[in-house]
Amino acid sequence: MASEGRRCIMHLDLDAFFAAVEQRDKPSLRGRPVIVGGLGGRGVVSTASYEARRFGARSAMPTIEARRRCPPGTAFLSGRFAAYRASSAVVMGILRERSTLVEQVSVDEAYVDLTPPEGPLGWDDADLERWCRDLLAEITEATGGLTASVGLAPSKMMAKLASEMDKPAGVTVVRPGEELEVLHALSVRAIPGIGPATGARLHGFGVDTVADLARMSEPDLVSIFGTAQGGALHRLSRAEDDRPVVVEREAKSISHEETFETDVVDRGHLESELGRMAQGLARRLESAGVFARTITVKARQHDFTTQTRSGTLPFATGDAGIILREGRRLLGSVDVTSGLRLLGLGVAGLTAHAQEELLLETAYPAAGRVELPDAVGGAGLDEVAGADGEDLRPDDPGEETGPTTAAQDRPLAGRPPPGWRTGQDVRHDEHGAGWVWGSGRGVVTVRFEGPRTAPGPVRTFAEDDPALHQADPPEWRDGPSGEV
Repeated sequence: MASEGRRCIMHLDLDAFFAAVEQRDKPSLRGRPVIVGGLGGRGVVSTASYEARRFGARSAMPTIEARRRCPPGTAFLSGRFAAYRASSAVVMGILRERSTLVEQVSVDEAYVDLTPPEGPLGWDDADLERWCRDLLAEITEATGGLTASVGLAPSKMMAKLASEMDKPAGVTVVRPGEELEVLHALSVRAIPGIGPATGARLHGFGVDTVADLARMSEPDLVSIFGTAQGGALHRLSRAEDDRPVVVEREAKSISHEETFETDVVDRGHLESELGRMAQGLARRLESAGVFARTITVKARQHDFTTQTRSGTLPFATGDAGIILREGRRLLGSVDVTSGLRLLGLGVAGLTAHAQEELLLETAYPAAGRVELPDAVGGAGLDEVAGADGEDLRPDDPGEETGPTTAAQDRPLAGRPPPGWRTGQDVRHDEHGAGWVWGSGRGVVTVRFEGPRTAPGPVRTFAEDDPALHQADPPEWRDGPSGEV
């Protein structure tokens, strides 16, 4: 830890990112509560603006609950991922101008190693905070008003925790030697990997703060949580984190999941959903030029209990049929009689090389019929999602947005229905650029405004009006744009 104590790691997190982009591009929503996420009956909040958070709305909350909490006039919007990716690219470009070691973790957060020689400064620099403030000001200017918060610390874990301590637009510095003082005062839930289930187990042992956790011995933690998780908790409670900032993050897994509008008990319908997911995963594997060995099915029951089933093949594959076959087999061990609200299919163990199943069966006749081990979800599996609901964001938001083709069609949250989506960018031949205010009963209402205009007028059209078209996200930067 002594050598690692000289590292200067920054974690940057864009504030209420999806909602902030919507407020930037839609001036009539500035200063108002905004919710971005699934809008169906089973939809989930992806991001809540700070105005909405004052009423108790938060990420990963069911949208229906957010509607109950937020006042009339709150905007509930579906996501515009092309717009989010464009703003993210600007921010990441700014970070890469400052350091050769930038690890983008998601569309709205990244780690940056600021330690010389690859980075621009270290702990000996007296102007750390001013440097960070200048960086945040440049990001706000370049993105048309978005804000970010940063944390600086000797490790990635502490930098991420620091970035959450002064939101929005905050700068928090935890210098070498201050880690334990800061960390031990926090709730035990601040430790990465400790979610509701693990937190509840620790509470049963009288552990509520990180300081309480640090007082537990490693053998005790291992006896409760197993070698891997117990050992990790012991190290992290002592701020022992030597993970480097990795410039190129290789994908470790690819997955897709759907939340159903109503609980699904029909196993045939569920297997049809798996078939659609398997086809999508196979296309994404092909696009990435990789193959997978491990197949995972995720099933969330009506009471939010989540189970996973995983199996590892004796060969790597990109074949949709094999992925589906194993997905069906794994789903077969899940009781669906009370209904599933969510189903997911994922692949992992990615490699650039594949071996055909037929060749393996020739060499090892039992290989194609091998019984794959199941990994049944236990304590800690509910901790996979980040605190901000990261697992609720589609892996590839632009893929597979059409309605389900299952025999018993049910609308799915996060999969837009045919027609116009609330918040969608549009252009009218006469009135110019705008966005969908609402739609239904054969009409669509559009608000004509953009990031560089005043709040604009609202007009209603027939939903099949030939003058109304889908459009790319508006341009917030100086230069030609779709003025309205």
